[in-house]
Amino acid sequence: MSKARVIALYLPQYHPIPENNKYWGEGFTEWTNVAQARPLFKNHYQPRIPADLGFYDLRLPIIRKQQAELAKEAGIEGFCYWHYWFGGGKEVLQMPFDEVVKSKEPDFPFCLGWALHDWTTKTWEKGSAIQKDTVIFKQTFPSEEDDIKHFYRLLDAFKDERYIKVDGKLLFAILVPQAMPEPKRFMDLWNELAKENDLPGFHFVGIIDSMPEINNNNINNIDKAVDDNINKAKAMGFDAIGTTGQKYAELKTGGKMRKLLFAAARRIAPGALIDKYDYSKIMNNFYSPSDSREDVYPQLLSGWDRSPRSGRKAIIYYNNTPDAFKKAAQNAVDCVKNKAPEHRIIFLNSWNEWGEGAYMEPDLKYGKGKIKALKKILSDR
Repeated sequence: MSKARVIALYLPQYHPIPENNKYWGEGFTEWTNVAQARPLFKNHYQPRIPADLGFYDLRLPIIRKQQAELAKEAGIEGFCYWHYWFGGGKEVLQMPFDEVVKSKEPDFPFCLGWALHDWTTKTWEKGSAIQKDTVIFKQTFPSEEDDIKHFYRLLDAFKDERYIKVDGKLLFAILVPQAMPEPKRFMDLWNELAKENDLPGFHFVGIIDSMPEINNNNINNIDKAVDDNINKAKAMGFDAIGTTGQKYAELKTGGKMRKLLFAAARRIAPGALIDKYDYSKIMNNFYSPSDSREDVYPQLLSGWDRSPRSGRKAIIYYNNTPDAFKKAAQNAVDCVKNKAPEHRIIFLNSWNEWGEGAYMEPDLKYGKGKIKALKKILSDR
C-alpha cells in the first residue's frame, strides 16, 4: 500500500517557440532567466544551475526519458503536464506532451492540468525592450463546439494506458477554475463525450489558492475561511479540490501586518523591500486542517523563488535545503495518511519550475538531494 500518490506538476516550456522568440528574442526559454539570476541578499542561492540534465531542450527524447527515470527514483507516481488551451483551438507548449503520447515514451504515468490564465509579457520575465505588459494570448471560452474540439484534441492521450486514474476515472486538473463561466456544464459535457468514446469519465480536480481574499470577517478564523473557500470551489461540480497553501502559510508565518505592509510596498514601490521567508517556517505552516479532507489533495512545495523571473519583486523562500524539503514531504504525507489509498494524492509543485525555484531535478549545489529525501519519506515504513 502506497503512503502517498505523489504527482509532479511539469512545465513543458524548455524549447523555443515562435511566441517566445517574438517577445523575448530568438531561442528564449526559461533557462535564459535562470542563468541570468543573481543573489539579492546574503546567502541567497542564485543562480541555480542544473546538474545531471544540464540546460536541456525538451525536443530531445532522451531528456524526457531521463526525467522520468529520476522521477521514478524519487517515488513519484507520474507527471501532470501543464496544458495551455486558450479557446478557438489556440494552444502553446504542446510539443513535449504530444511527443510523449505519439512516441509512447517515456513509459511513465501522466495526466493533464489545464492552466486557465492569460499569457502576457508577465508570464516569463519582461525583456528590457518591452515598455508595458502586453497580452499575448487571452484565455477565452468561446462555445460548446470549442469544448468538444478541445476534448477530441486530447482523445489519444485520454485513451493511453499510461493516463493516471482516480477511482477508475481520468484525472484532469483545472487551475483557477473560477475563471470558467460554466464549469459544471463543461465537466458534464466532457463526461458525456468520454462515455461516447468508451472512456470511464473524468475525475475533475479544481486547483485553487486555499486562502481567500483576506478581510475583516475572516482574518480571525482563517481555517474556517479556507474550508469555506474549498466548499465554494467544490460546489462548482469538481470531484476534488487541489490546494495551494502559500498565502495561508505566509499569513500564519509572518502575520497580518507584515502581509499588509509588503502588499502595500509592492503597489507603491515595487522591489523596495524583498519579501522573503524561511522555507522551513513556511512549510511548517503550509497545511490547514482542510488538507486532511478526503476530497482535498494538498500540495507539496519543492521550493519557491521567482527572482529569476521577477527580480526584487519576487517572493522568496530561502534555506530550501534537502533536509528542509524532507520535513515538508513528511508533513504532506501526514495530511493524507488517513485517506483511502486512491485519494492519498499530493500534487508536487514542481518537477521543473526552475524560474520559480520549485524543482526536483538535480542542481550543482544539492545534486539529487530532494529526490533522495522524497524517496526516503515515501519508502520508510
